[in-house]
Amino acid sequence: MGLFNFFRAADINEGVVEYKATDGAVLLDVRTAEEYRNGHIDSSINLPLDRIHQIENIVKDKSTLLYVHCYSGSRSGQAVSYLKRMGYTNALNIGGISNYRGKVVK
Repeated sequence: MGLFNFFRAADINEGVVEYKATDGAVLLDVRTAEEYRNGHIDSSINLPLDRIHQIENIVKDKSTLLYVHCYSGSRSGQAVSYLKRMGYTNALNIGGISNYRGKVVK
């Protein structure tokens, strides 16, 4: 999600590649618990949007790189806005799992 991708729609596939290549990064899935159980990206952490305030219990360092996704990219956009207001400086909306071409686990 470099500077040149700023105006392009988020691509979850590129985001997951970057996440996997970044030590200490967190892949955050803000869909509901039921959506998560029906299939999620391996190693992602489920924290539904309505509980996003609980991130401080999971990620203490507010400079941690957070790759945030949901189903379509809408909720993850809301989550990133909230995270930034909470002081998380490296939260990125990588879009929706509906466009993910990789393997999901149940």
